[in-house]
Amino acid sequence: MGKHGKKYRAAAAKIDGQKLYSLDEAIRLALEACSAKFDETVEMAIRLGVDPRQADQNVRGTVMLPHGTGKTVRVVVIAKGEKVKEAEEAGADFAGGEEITKRIQEEGWLDFDTMIATPDMMGTVGRLGKILGPRGLMPNPKVGTVTFDVGRAVREVKSGKVEYRVEKAGVVHVPIGKASFGPELLTANAAALIAALVRAKPAAAKGHYLRGVSVATTMGPGVAVDPNDARAHTEAA
Repeated sequence: MGKHGKKYRAAAAKIDGQKLYSLDEAIRLALEACSAKFDETVEMAIRLGVDPRQADQNVRGTVMLPHGTGKTVRVVVIAKGEKVKEAEEAGADFAGGEEITKRIQEEGWLDFDTMIATPDMMGTVGRLGKILGPRGLMPNPKVGTVTFDVGRAVREVKSGKVEYRVEKAGVVHVPIGKASFGPELLTANAAALIAALVRAKPAAAKGHYLRGVSVATTMGPGVAVDPNDARAHTEAA
């Protein structure tokens, strides 16, 4: 593992690794740790009190971040007829039918971040499971990416709709914006994410649900957040 630079070490020295900070303070400290020349992404990691191995404890869904992600999301829509036109008018970067799935299958083309498909095209899209699945690109009705309302789906993704999904270790990682957003907008996005996770709590989950929360920038150290303070922000989300 490479050594961290002086700026990183100086920023990390300001963070008490044994302390749980308020959400506002954690985000402020994370931003102070920014040292890269690019606009760093700010990400939250939330450890949930669930066992992802149990089907009734899987946590997956989407949330609209009120201030977006700051990232340009490339959207491809697999549809036919008027739905292709609807997708293009809504701002889809690519829209079409079997010609796109063929390109993915034969050329390995994956120049997009999100795929949306109409239900009548899932038979075709399903053949791409081994390509799209491991990359998290497979459309899924549970997160709104399999729908006939492609116009709305495209607009939501472009406006800041992000997907969350608990990993094997029980942790959810979600980007909540760019460092340039500043503390206020990032806190609002973080609150919206936490509120969505609280609403998605499985009935089978027992004990403490929000077990650990941290925030960090792309190149910066993680800052631990008091889960109770994080939950308190959901009232305003």
